Amino acid sequence: MARKHRSIDLATLTVHAGTESREPDTPVVSPIYQSVNFIQEIGSEEGLRYPRYGNSPNAEVVQARMAALEGAESAVLLGSGMGATACALLTLLRPGDHLLASAWIYGGATALLQREFVALGIDVSLVDPLDTRVWRRKMRKETRAIFLETPVNPTCRVLDLRPVSYITKQVGIALVVDSTFASPVNFRPLEHGADVVVHSATKYLNGHHDMLGGVVCGTTSYIEEVRQKMIMWGQAPDPFAAWLLERGLKTLDVRVRRHNENALQVAEWCAGRREIKRVHYPGLRDHPDHDIAVATLDGFGGMMAIELAGGTRATERFIRKLKLIRHAPSLGGVDSLVSEPRYTSHAHLTAEARAHMGIPDGFLRLSIGIESAQDLIGDIEQALR
Repeated sequence: MARKHRSIDLATLTVHAGTESREPDTPVVSPIYQSVNFIQEIGSEEGLRYPRYGNSPNAEVVQARMAALEGAESAVLLGSGMGATACALLTLLRPGDHLLASAWIYGGATALLQREFVALGIDVSLVDPLDTRVWRRKMRKETRAIFLETPVNPTCRVLDLRPVSYITKQVGIALVVDSTFASPVNFRPLEHGADVVVHSATKYLNGHHDMLGGVVCGTTSYIEEVRQKMIMWGQAPDPFAAWLLERGLKTLDVRVRRHNENALQVAEWCAGRREIKRVHYPGLRDHPDHDIAVATLDGFGGMMAIELAGGTRATERFIRKLKLIRHAPSLGGVDSLVSEPRYTSHAHLTAEARAHMGIPDGFLRLSIGIESAQDLIGDIEQALR
């Protein structure tokens, strides 16, 4: 699992991309430009700067850095991951169009597609992403894009983009990939045939559970259209959120490497416990997508899931007994978290629908942080007793 060769390593880009100035007296850390208004040139609309337009100094640094990390021409920062998903897709779709999407996506994204998009006159088909033939079979002349997520929240399945990107390139439509679980450290979808990359910046990109944001990466012309959607719907983040994101990105490489190491150790330990019926982690050899993960990812990630043998009653006891790992709905930060998808991202689904997606009752998602792996294992062990 090696990164593709690039002139500047990704670890360096996380710290320096977008901040090239070396002039004397320039601050090493970007200042927070906590201002809504900037002095405008007289007699011209050129250089108009306004935070809702996504061109505040703090946002511009982050956007340049994310484009460099994903290998994209351009990027735009938005107020949330859901805002990023909505603007990214609605830039490609109009009433009467058809969207083909993986059925294995974040629950909030599913609700967006099935409720809001349908209300806007956009037809949506959710398909089993493992059936490579279904993508072509469900294609229509009105299909304008394919949307999928990999690794998948919360089951940690890993999808192979190659057969999907082959189809999208052949028919001339866009492949949009939510890469939140991976971060650019572990996976860069554009290198595997995607056209657009979406992130919830709230997660690994920020990494500290203290800001809300989303990012879309793609071609310059496409990102400008996304920006116009963002402007009209007021989806731009405030300067402080952008500043927090830039700070988080500086440690992205070292954080994600630690997440990778810790999660693999915890997953391997959990796999040997009789109290745990099943462990979902692509780094384990018995994971159904292990070979795809080895071939496409630069790291197996910090996300994993377990199914307790005792079912739903066991999960509540287990969560209550945890001392280090805290019960909270987000992921991707330095602190380890546990959550039950049946009460969070997939609460709108029936138990049967969740089970069909691979999320049976008794399923717990673990976001493994950067603490000592042995301490995390000790916490899980005492909670299982």
